[in-house]
Amino acid sequence: MKILVLGSKGQLGTDLMEVLGSAHAVQGVDIDDFDITSFSDCRETVAEFSPDAVVNAAAYTNVDGCETERDLCFAINAEGVRNVARVCSDREIKLVHFSTDYVFDGTKGKPYVEEDLCNPINVYGQSKLQSEIYLKEYIRDYLLIRTAWLYGRTGKNFVKAILDKARYEKKLQVVNDQVGSPTYSSDLALAVRLLLEGHHTGVFNVTNRGRCSWYEFAVRIVQYAQIPDVEIEAISSSMLQRQALRPAYSVLSCRKFIHETKKTTRYWQVALKDFVVKTWGKKNMPKPEDA
Repeated sequence: MKILVLGSKGQLGTDLMEVLGSAHAVQGVDIDDFDITSFSDCRETVAEFSPDAVVNAAAYTNVDGCETERDLCFAINAEGVRNVARVCSDREIKLVHFSTDYVFDGTKGKPYVEEDLCNPINVYGQSKLQSEIYLKEYIRDYLLIRTAWLYGRTGKNFVKAILDKARYEKKLQVVNDQVGSPTYSSDLALAVRLLLEGHHTGVFNVTNRGRCSWYEFAVRIVQYAQIPDVEIEAISSSMLQRQALRPAYSVLSCRKFIHETKKTTRYWQVALKDFVVKTWGKKNMPKPEDA
């Protein structure tokens, strides 16, 4: 396949370029190459490369920043998707787009399935829900992949933040009243390749397996990196006074992905250890019996 990746230099885009590029003819563009909020830019970019599929990894992902930059957030996350969907529909090109667990309000108390009612409680989630609405309205041949708690080699993410802070601070405070599924961007990229090559369409939840709180996630990060003498204190979300609300429980059920592809993703602990090995170095890893 000829595949065009939008947002190719971002956290997910970097891994998409590598994973998809190992088997297909992949080209990437990023913010310096085109403006996703411009329909003409989107049309010209897609026309130039004439791909079989477009994978949209371009997004405004600063959840708190979205609260104060609502217009910019919606321009990129929603209107930009409408632009790309219109172009791909006109040219009969498959479109892959990514959404988030934050389209849900977190009150269900058990894993969300693809058909569950969306009710976002922050601007970021609202913008991503609008992108889903546009996607379904403007194009038939699409893959909508909802994911959660993403981390990878490129850009800012929770894992990198904990590793950086743990170098210099002996006590960290992390919330324990938000539960979700950490997702390694490399594993997500592998799932995208599987879905594309299998000619799947529609909505799929894709995360690493299992669930944890941010506190439990942080404990594992420090453990796997073997950073000594770091105390991690569990706190409530109310203590942080962040601009955007977060759902308390946003675990996504990946049963549909497993059923239709006959494959599954790795447990989040296994994926995290793999990431920390590559990021932190094998010499700092815990012994196998401590994992």
